[in-house]
Amino acid sequence: MTSGTKSSRTKNSGTKAAAKKNRDALPLGNLGIIALPSSEEIGRKINDYIVGWRRERDHKHSAHPQLSDYERDSFLIRTQTPRFGSGEGKATIFDTIRGYDIFLLLDVCNYSITYTMRGQTNHMSPDDHFIDLERMIAAIGGKARRINVIMPYLYESRQHRRSGRESLDCAQALKELVRMGVDNIITFDAHDPRIQNAIPLSGFENFLPTYQFIKGLFRAAPDFSVSPDRLMIVSPDEAGTSRAVYMANVLGVDMGMFYKRRNYTMTVNGENPIVAHEFLGAPVKGKDVVLLDDMISSGNAALQISRELKALGAERIFICATFGLFTDGLEKFDKAWKEKVFHSILTTNLVYQRPELLSKPYYHGCDLSKFVALIIDSINHDSSLSDLLDPVDRINRFLACKGVKRTTQ
Repeated sequence: MTSGTKSSRTKNSGTKAAAKKNRDALPLGNLGIIALPSSEEIGRKINDYIVGWRRERDHKHSAHPQLSDYERDSFLIRTQTPRFGSGEGKATIFDTIRGYDIFLLLDVCNYSITYTMRGQTNHMSPDDHFIDLERMIAAIGGKARRINVIMPYLYESRQHRRSGRESLDCAQALKELVRMGVDNIITFDAHDPRIQNAIPLSGFENFLPTYQFIKGLFRAAPDFSVSPDRLMIVSPDEAGTSRAVYMANVLGVDMGMFYKRRNYTMTVNGENPIVAHEFLGAPVKGKDVVLLDDMISSGNAALQISRELKALGAERIFICATFGLFTDGLEKFDKAWKEKVFHSILTTNLVYQRPELLSKPYYHGCDLSKFVALIIDSINHDSSLSDLLDPVDRINRFLACKGVKRTTQ
């Protein structure tokens, strides 16, 4: 890493507060990052940030014995998760982790990872990724001082509540991790953050990429206007209103929502089919709309809502989702964009992004590797996460740089 790259990263105003508090605090233990194969790319970026920060950090306790291994060329721990020909697997750790503060990175949605079973190539499912996480925790074998799991897309988060006689998978998975010795679970934009009630005595942090989305919107449209007369934030359903309310309040604009009218007389693919999306909110005519959600799965709902917003007179529509899964491919989005149904799509790199998505003219990615690095560095120092959980100050500073005079909260 060149000194110029490190300097540009450390002098950014977004890291100054974290740098100051982490400069004065001793780390809980030597930092170790285990990026499972599903998160190797973002793991390398996170590692580069932390290496750069610690090389330039003038630590208050630099002579303390506990900081003897504070600066390293890499904090990544060498591991392996091979599979036998039968499909069974194991996890192996090649570096010392005794007394380390370990952070495990995992992307359960990365279907690009494959393994061979009986001569057949299989794509790894979320279940495969989760069992590899458990194998790695088992390989740690109680030698680490603390185990933290960073799972941006929370495993089985869409099965977060029970309706009738069915499994409660997300809660069960969280309990399994805690029983295996995990101290903290860090996730992003959980489908229902109340799932943390399943492990009330354990650490559980849920972050939102609101700040990164706001920055991304200005990249997607340099003339993006933050004004109540020009902008509205819309939630595609009642479950996501809290994230839309937060962004709308920070930006000082109106918020609207759709609710799903369903046919409860029948079940298709495990759920009652949606009959229509009904809009509640102020008029959208002549306004840009940010359609804010936690994920794009098939994308059918997002595109249908975008068409309905267009019919109501909306101008440009920006679809923002933390996780872009695109389970049915991108063809429908290509067609809708050509028809001017939406202006841009913004998602993060917290889950696997297929190469063809990155090349689309309507797609704008939001890189959260620096944000995750800040989280890891802060937790390793047992520092407060308040300013990371609520980024309103950073948002206001960014808007001020863009000439936005005032935001309300």
